[in-house]
Amino acid sequence: MSLYADTLKTLTISDLAAMKRAGEKISCLTAYDASFSALLDRVGIDVLLIGDSLGMVIQGHGSTLPVTVNDMVYHSRSVAMARKRAFIVTDLPFASYATPEQALLNAASLMQAGGAQMVKLEGAKIDVIRFLADQGIPVCGHLGLLPQSVNRLGGYRVQGREEQQARQIVADAEKIEQAGAGLLVLECVPAQLAAEISQRLSIPTIGIGAGVDCDGQVLVLYDMLNISTGKRPRFSKDFMADASSIEEAVRLYHQAVKSAQFPASEHSY
Repeated sequence: MSLYADTLKTLTISDLAAMKRAGEKISCLTAYDASFSALLDRVGIDVLLIGDSLGMVIQGHGSTLPVTVNDMVYHSRSVAMARKRAFIVTDLPFASYATPEQALLNAASLMQAGGAQMVKLEGAKIDVIRFLADQGIPVCGHLGLLPQSVNRLGGYRVQGREEQQARQIVADAEKIEQAGAGLLVLECVPAQLAAEISQRLSIPTIGIGAGVDCDGQVLVLYDMLNISTGKRPRFSKDFMADASSIEEAVRLYHQAVKSAQFPASEHSY
């Protein structure tokens, strides 16, 4: 039983930090609409991430790049209105935070009109993170594989396998925390590297393809339900395979994260 399972109380970033200190894993899934929001919230998922992955799984694009701030506001508002307990994190989409001032304007829209409690941005944008934090905007960082930089990276590839790159990711993680971020997503990095970062930081880490030693886990909802239009990533798992309903599949995922049974070695690098 979670120490933070009171459905009458909306979770805060302080609650997530307390879960890390207590050693309780944080469950997270992407959500894009009110119906799934209510279902995930009812099961007890701790964090709902309104990801720009909606560009692929909802809109049918080949990447996240076409997603706009207005798209994110619309879907974030739909999710936020239907949940009672879960913490709401919303992505700042591609090219929406090139400068601190642009980031503040768009983050304010996601929070004021979209109901976000925190915004997420990719990469070691230290000046932007510090500026947002100074303005009272809660920020989630994102290191490792950066989907918005897929063209620069040359594809969806594991990051941090070479020592120099791994040390840079560790350094960037520490700078992101020092700049004022309250969460950090680690995507497609070796499990040992993610474990090291999770131990070094006082803020919670949320892994996706980053091993079981992160403080929490996130998957794209449609991947774990095996209904995505593209190929399911290696780090995901089809939780519908052993479930008789969508709600049961989500519950199995939630329980597997909480008990540190997911991800297993076959879902990690």
